[in-house]
Amino acid sequence: MRKLFWGGIHPEGHKDLSRGGAPVPAPLPVQVVLPMVQHIGAACTPLVQVGDQVKMGQKIGDSDGLCAPVHASVSGKVVAVEPRPHPNGREVLSVVIENDYTDTPDDALKPHLTHQELSPQEILGIIREAGIVGMGGATFPTDVKAFSALGQVDYILINACECEPYITADDTLLCTYPEQVIRGTEALMHTLTPRHTIIAVEDNKAEAIRILKNALPKDSSIEVRVLPTRYPQGAEKQLIQAVTGRQVPPGKLPAAVGCAVFNAATAASVYQAVYEGKPVTRRIVTVTGDGAAAPKNMIVRIGTSLEQAIEAAGGIRAETQKVICGGPMMGVAQKDLTMPVLKGTNAILCLKEALPQPSAPTCIRCSRCVAVCPMHLQPLYLYRFEQSGNKKELERLHLMDCIECGSCAYACPGHLPLVERFRAGKMLLKEAKKA
Repeated sequence: MRKLFWGGIHPEGHKDLSRGGAPVPAPLPVQVVLPMVQHIGAACTPLVQVGDQVKMGQKIGDSDGLCAPVHASVSGKVVAVEPRPHPNGREVLSVVIENDYTDTPDDALKPHLTHQELSPQEILGIIREAGIVGMGGATFPTDVKAFSALGQVDYILINACECEPYITADDTLLCTYPEQVIRGTEALMHTLTPRHTIIAVEDNKAEAIRILKNALPKDSSIEVRVLPTRYPQGAEKQLIQAVTGRQVPPGKLPAAVGCAVFNAATAASVYQAVYEGKPVTRRIVTVTGDGAAAPKNMIVRIGTSLEQAIEAAGGIRAETQKVICGGPMMGVAQKDLTMPVLKGTNAILCLKEALPQPSAPTCIRCSRCVAVCPMHLQPLYLYRFEQSGNKKELERLHLMDCIECGSCAYACPGHLPLVERFRAGKMLLKEAKKA
């Protein structure tokens, strides 16, 4: 099979565990915890106080900095504004709302005009006010990404690859709400005026491909491009290379090669914001793994605890040893299941067996990691220089270009914690620049 980008791996998919059927609405939570950081950028400032009554969809956090506003995912009473544990491992200022179970909508939630009747700047404003971020997990504010691409791109790529094992949230979205993805994409096309618009889907999603193609209007200029399944094809730079043949230079953004990439769920969120006037208050989440009693896809309110989401999917098996937010390659293991579902939480993975632990004390220099790295890096040397704290060599070997996909760790016969060490190395370089 032809490789469309350098490196990559073929891990077992495990997607049939949760694939099939429409997403099930999860039961409403008793309370939601809404962190003021659910995006890359500045933290939002709470706009509400303890004791305030809020409506569903009301903006409760915002900032003048680079951020995406946060909205109440239920109506009810604010019972706390305080630091709470965050899935990324630190405490983040959060707004806690006690659900009144009325789902009283905010008065500001009103459909807008069709995208053809809106200017690009108006659409960008709607996207910003809806709090839309990269819903595939990157969580960069979508309005900022789109604004930076104005007048610079001839390709819009809608990323529906969902290449990480176990996760079927985007697959389910395409099968159930293809029109939302298509019309949201059309709004992005109206904003950025590209010459080519392509929805990229891996070939392990045959039903989604069929439904999506049938849902496209006959006169649509949108192309559905089917790609051979390969991880990490859904990574932004790898997808651009696979679809267009262009390579994003180190340190540059996709706009540098005339491309803008948006996740399929992000496109659906754009549709919901423009055509329904709805901010991001819920999302499709895959609850899966051999430790999940009844794997499925659910529509979960943002701020619902991981524990409640898992219970809604039948609960967790007694033998489960690890729960991960996201997939097994790039997800973050969780010790506390009271952590909330965030805008970027596409999956909750429950595993009976813990991931392999290092069996070799040092790298044996087999170079398997080099062969699979999609960024042309040399993980074996990066690991060595991170261990010794050699910042100069880490910079020379372009550690900051690592996308943390985990391909190197997957290929390593000694199961060395490569991604963990590379994250630590990046922090070392960032701290050195601040000094």
